[in-house]
Amino acid sequence: MSFEYFIGGRYLRARQKQAFISLITILSTAGVMVGVMALIVIIAVMSGFESDLKARILGGQAHVVIMRHGEPMKDYRRVAEYAKTVSGVEAASPVIYHQVMLRSANGVSGAVLRGVDPQTAGGVIKTLENIPLPEPASADPARAADRAAPGIVLGRELARSLGVVKGDMVYLISPRGVLSPIGHLPAMKQFQVTGYFESGMYDFDGSFAYIHLKDAQNLMQMGDAVSGVEARVTDIYRAREVADQFVADLGFPYWAWDWMRKNKNLFTALKLEKTAMFIILTLIILVAAFNIASTLIMMVMGKTRDIAILKAMGATDHHIRKIFVFKGMVIGVVGTVLGVLCGFLLCAVLKRYSIVELTGDIYYFTTKLPVRLELPDVLIIVSAALVICFLATLYPARQASKLDPVEAIRYG
Repeated sequence: MSFEYFIGGRYLRARQKQAFISLITILSTAGVMVGVMALIVIIAVMSGFESDLKARILGGQAHVVIMRHGEPMKDYRRVAEYAKTVSGVEAASPVIYHQVMLRSANGVSGAVLRGVDPQTAGGVIKTLENIPLPEPASADPARAADRAAPGIVLGRELARSLGVVKGDMVYLISPRGVLSPIGHLPAMKQFQVTGYFESGMYDFDGSFAYIHLKDAQNLMQMGDAVSGVEARVTDIYRAREVADQFVADLGFPYWAWDWMRKNKNLFTALKLEKTAMFIILTLIILVAAFNIASTLIMMVMGKTRDIAILKAMGATDHHIRKIFVFKGMVIGVVGTVLGVLCGFLLCAVLKRYSIVELTGDIYYFTTKLPVRLELPDVLIIVSAALVICFLATLYPARQASKLDPVEAIRYG
């Protein structure tokens, strides 16, 4: 061990009369530890929130949607078959979108109606994979003879707001109606609740309703046409590339949008919030760094004669700087390591136990606090803490190296 590290280690073990400096050293270490721990926990929670939100959004909607400008898509079968041949596309399915009103015996609620093909919809919308979607009313002659209502699948929160259970009847009211002598009358049709779906995403579960594609075409008076074709891709981050290829191959009047464009504002806001929290919480480490600097400055003032003797014995300015940089970095490294360990421990506790429950109507989904530790985030936090601690040591170490040994011994 070189003499700089030996002396720096001796300075870390302050004597009884230097207990105040020792206390500040402990507080500096604790400050770095708390700052690193807070950064790791908060960034892990925000990363988990973003990852969980992304998974739930992509589980309840398509990655890419192909539509036609100005009119419904009549050649949707050809477009769906073409989409399946594009590299990177996992599945494709036609869909009809429409805003409707649902009325039951216990309540009224607005909803986004989606007419889907039960044979292909589960491959695109993962929340529908294990949901038995209703067959069209005309598919079963026996049911048609009994004048049975067609089926509808509701989101769990939507069913709760309507106060209905499986087997109950609801009225679906569409603005696309008929003209009569008394004015425009909305179309109204009775449906039977055949099941529920639950994506964990409050906005989806509280607003989406699914019926068979044929029933939606009849209700919306669309004939043999749909609103668009939905596609699911194998790599979610290539969704924009696939959408651009759809537009290039199909040409005008077709257009396509992907999940990244649709949810751009949400994920941009999450990224900005994550960056802002990193900057704000870094101030805790910065405060601890000031404590490190003040500790070293007081140490320099108290060790003036020691420094002068070392320089008289041949120690260079570089050696003196190294002693105090080493002392400050030991504080920073110990605080950082303790902060990382405490941060990992707290993340594990939050991940295992439901200490904090989220409210679905505020936080988009209902679940326990999501936690996701990512190695790049941890490395950035550790690097930032060590750099800040290193910079805090430079000024005191420089001042120590500039001491004139003759003056220090004479007046020390």
